[in-house]
Amino acid sequence: MTTTTLPAVGDAVPPLRVDSVEADKIRIMALVLQDPNPIHFDLAAVRAAGLGDREVNQGGVTMAFVMNMLAAWAGSRAAVRVVDCRFSANVFAGDAVDLGGTVTAVREVDGEHLVDCEVWADSGDGVRAIAGTATVAFPV
Repeated sequence: MTTTTLPAVGDAVPPLRVDSVEADKIRIMALVLQDPNPIHFDLAAVRAAGLGDREVNQGGVTMAFVMNMLAAWAGSRAAVRVVDCRFSANVFAGDAVDLGGTVTAVREVDGEHLVDCEVWADSGDGVRAIAGTATVAFPV
């Protein structure tokens, strides 16, 4: 969904919900990323690490959910200029992920409207997994 008016400070970024992080996709991403950390594909390793009994989603994949939310809002992946996030909790297989944001500044730079936002990703149980900032460009 592309916005037709320029966002204003205090506006909400249209939220996005990932209904369930799939264990198969976590394992596939471990292969694609050549990520050898067994918490992404080996339940015995997850238990041994004291993380429960579900595969742990890659932090970068959870951050990609944030980027997908921003791209849907701006209408283009190219419009997402900066994302800076802090990872504070794990997202597990089967979790829902709620993504959101709030506009903190709007400025014009070199003929573009740049919209700065606070962004976040919360696991289905309301734990903040990612918090950060982003800058998205909108046409003048």
